[in-house]
Amino acid sequence: MENRHSVSMAETSRMNTEELRANFLVPNLFVDDEIILVHSHEDRVILGGAAPIDEPLWLQAPEEVRADYFLQGREMGVFVIRGTGVVTTDGDRHELPKGGCLYIGRGVRDISFASEHDEKALFYFFSAPAHTSYPTASVLPGQGDIRELGDQEHANRRTLNRYIHEDGIQSCQIVMGLTQLHSGSMWNTMPAHTHDRRTECYLYLDVPDDARVVHLMGDPNETRHLIVANNEAIISPSWSIHSGVGTQAYSFIWAMAGENKSFDDMDHQPIDTLL
Repeated sequence: MENRHSVSMAETSRMNTEELRANFLVPNLFVDDEIILVHSHEDRVILGGAAPIDEPLWLQAPEEVRADYFLQGREMGVFVIRGTGVVTTDGDRHELPKGGCLYIGRGVRDISFASEHDEKALFYFFSAPAHTSYPTASVLPGQGDIRELGDQEHANRRTLNRYIHEDGIQSCQIVMGLTQLHSGSMWNTMPAHTHDRRTECYLYLDVPDDARVVHLMGDPNETRHLIVANNEAIISPSWSIHSGVGTQAYSFIWAMAGENKSFDDMDHQPIDTLL
């Protein structure tokens, strides 16, 4: 498991492109027949990718979390981002299509990821510490709390699907969902915002090979950017804005953990205030 330490606004303002990418971009989460983990000291979240080919992959507790099993003191949300996947939790089988989401609560010991059909599945997961347990639950694409946001005139028409949230699948602190931009729209969040009470991570997906997303980050008065390709993730500290514009339409999975689960607890930064 790769470990990433926290960095401050002042440090970030002095970073070059290579340093920004090393601290905030997660480019290689999906490797055939492996589970890849990246641990951030921002709210101690863990990003994970699983790419089972012929045999199931079993999730083990890395030494750094000092636990007998991965979810001994954690919870996690899982998305299938390619194919049809099967997640097995303590013997219970959960089959999910692309876009399906599974919440797994603290205390589940045995977790495996497997591909169901010829198209090999890819799994993305987000984990955070948990002080209590909630039941494992799943939601299929289009069955969450759906919000239609933006408009074509501002190039930000998008469908936001909330799956793990206050009024949906219950969790200790994770809030998680999927946003899909409509054809011809490129902006994922505008105005940009921060929320000092939560870390947020983005996984950009459905980005065509010849397209990229320009992810805006940093102190609203010292903005920086990262060029992001398909299936690459961003770790966004609580003090950083997180917004982006693509060269084509795309989707992204957003996941948050921190002091509260209030989705609308945001501090907006209008475009004319950004520097």
